[in-house]
Amino acid sequence: MGMHQYIKSLSDLENIFRCPGKFKYEEHSVAAHSFKVSQIAQFLGTVEEQAGFEVDWRALYEKALNHDYTELFIGDIKTPVKYATPELRGLLADVEDSMTENFITKEIPKEFQAAYFERLKEGKDDTLEGQILSVSDKIDLLYESFGEIQKGNPERVFTEIYEESLTTILKFKHLTCADYFLKEVLPDLLSSSFINQDQLQKITQRIISDSITN
Repeated sequence: MGMHQYIKSLSDLENIFRCPGKFKYEEHSVAAHSFKVSQIAQFLGTVEEQAGFEVDWRALYEKALNHDYTELFIGDIKTPVKYATPELRGLLADVEDSMTENFITKEIPKEFQAAYFERLKEGKDDTLEGQILSVSDKIDLLYESFGEIQKGNPERVFTEIYEESLTTILKFKHLTCADYFLKEVLPDLLSSSFINQDQLQKITQRIISDSITN
């Protein structure tokens, strides 16, 4: 038993592509997504810190870097399917937990197992760092879907992913960083000229208006 299999598995994450089974102009691997989420979380954490909130940077980085490692075991399942029902989400979480536990006990040396049980558990919790992870994950997903919409991808699923991502981000608008993204970053995203620009702007405004009403 040693860390060989774990280190080797990091390369395997480069070969797991997100939103499988759909036509895409640009592929995104789980490894690339984890890096981008970490960078986004770093920025959002900075926003929170400058607003006077205390950020546990170690926890934030570990959550962001490891949040999708368990997709090594079950692959990427596109968002609308993954969250179709609470029961399905619960079953998928149970499978991930079981396979992660098996991997850690089999491949990670005993002296490091406690650390990796902590690192590879679900990171999206009620802590500030867990909430920042939730927002960061959805921001990258929103950008990935926007990239396909911008290029004129006809697959409806990317509009659905965009809508779900924005809806989730709005649930965290109590956070300074989420509010900053919605007010300062999102308008820039939508201001450039692209196919279906008017339609996406209307979808965005509808979702934002609904969140205010509700």
